Order: sequence, then C-alpha cells, then structure tokens
Amino acid sequence: MIRFSANLGFLFADRPLPDAIRAAAASGFHAVECHWPYDTPVRDVKQALAETGLEMLGLNTRRGDVARGDNGLSAIPGREAEARAAIDEAIDYAATIGAHGVHVMAGFDQSIAGGHTFIDNLDYACTRGARHGLTMLIEPLNEHDAPGYYLRTTEQAADLIQDVGASNLKLMFDCYHVGRTEGDVITRLRTLLPIIGHIQFASVPDRGTPDSGELDYRAVFSEIRALGWTKPLGAEYKPAKATEDTLGWLQST
Repeated sequence: MIRFSANLGFLFADRPLPDAIRAAAASGFHAVECHWPYDTPVRDVKQALAETGLEMLGLNTRRGDVARGDNGLSAIPGREAEARAAIDEAIDYAATIGAHGVHVMAGFDQSIAGGHTFIDNLDYACTRGARHGLTMLIEPLNEHDAPGYYLRTTEQAADLIQDVGASNLKLMFDCYHVGRTEGDVITRLRTLLPIIGHIQFASVPDRGTPDSGELDYRAVFSEIRALGWTKPLGAEYKPAKATEDTLGWLQST
C-alpha cells in the first residue's frame, strides 16, 4: 500500500497549521509536511501531531526577504550568515517537533560562486543536522515557476550530493518539477533512487490534483511501489477548491 503525506503549504492552507494537521488526519493522510511553520509555536504543532499520530516529514528553510524577491539563501554569495541562521532555525524547529528532514533552499543565483557557497552551506547543514538525526534535502525547481533558481535539474543535484559527500544529504524528487523540466519521470526515479530522500507529486503542467494532466500517476505510483519505496509520498499540489473536495484521487489510489 502506498502512503501519502499532505503538504500543508498548499493543502488545507486556509487554516492554522495545527488545524491543518488535524484535517489531514481526518482526510486519511498518513503524514504531513510543511513549508515555513515558524510563526506557529512548536508546542501547538507537537500537540497536533501527538493527537493525530501523524509524522511530520519535513519543512523548508526560510526564503529570506520575500518582498525583495528571495526564495532561499544558501546559494547566494555574501549572505552566508543569513543562510546559516535560517539553517539553524529550521534544524532546531524540526528537531523539536520530531520532523524527519529539512529542505535547504538555494535561492536565485546561478553563478559558479553560488555553487561554491551552496556546497559550503550544505556541508554546514549536514553536519549540524546529523546531530539530530535529520536528513537534509535539496530540490531542483523548474524554470517556469522559479526562473533563475540555482538548482534546476536532478543531474545537478546528484553532482552536489556527491561533492558534499554527506550521508544525510538527499534529493527531494518532485515529480511535478522533474516532469516540467526534464521529463521521463519514471526512468529518473529508477536511476536516482539511491539518493532520493523524499518524493512529491502534482499534475503536470498545472500543479493540480494527480488524477489530471500529462503525467500518468497510476503508472508512476505503480513504479514507486515496485521500487520498494515505503515512505509516504508528498501531495504538493494547488487545490482549485477546498482541499477536502479535491481528494477523490486519494480515495481511489
């Protein structure tokens, strides 16, 4: 049986995070994950997780100054202190609520210097995260949604993981992003399986529910099951209406 996680950055996003966790449990999800939970007291998140018995798979480092256009800091030369403060904050929050991992967001910089900065910050994140048993995740974002983002392809991510050489650095494989920029999602899943730490999904190209769009998720989920993957898959799609009214795919999977 495939298990699913609700990404509360998009799903049930019309309510406070603790209530979104409870709604995900009531809707039949096996786990949750989130984007930026930092405005919610950790005690409230811990209580909701304890009540529901759900596991929190992961969360993101802060984007930075969103009004200024930031979408992550860890690959931006000259902002290392901010990036590491965001990494520290994310690791502390994740460890306190019992989350499994932290997505270290790179940011908008595609320079060679940005690559060196990202490697240094990932090394820092992995060393500190290992003390808490946390997995550090990196995720390529497609150029349509995030033009100029440092990390763009799974090949680039695989090279970074090899360069950093930390056992707790893994790839967040988002079928939506891979489908939009690289295609051949199933082959890439097979090839990259040893370095994948988490799998997410949404329809291609509109990032809607997985029962629509160009990508056949019946085939994708079947392949994931055949590969022996047992962790919950992250539903990170944008509901076109109330989340509860978009879950037909969940009941039929």
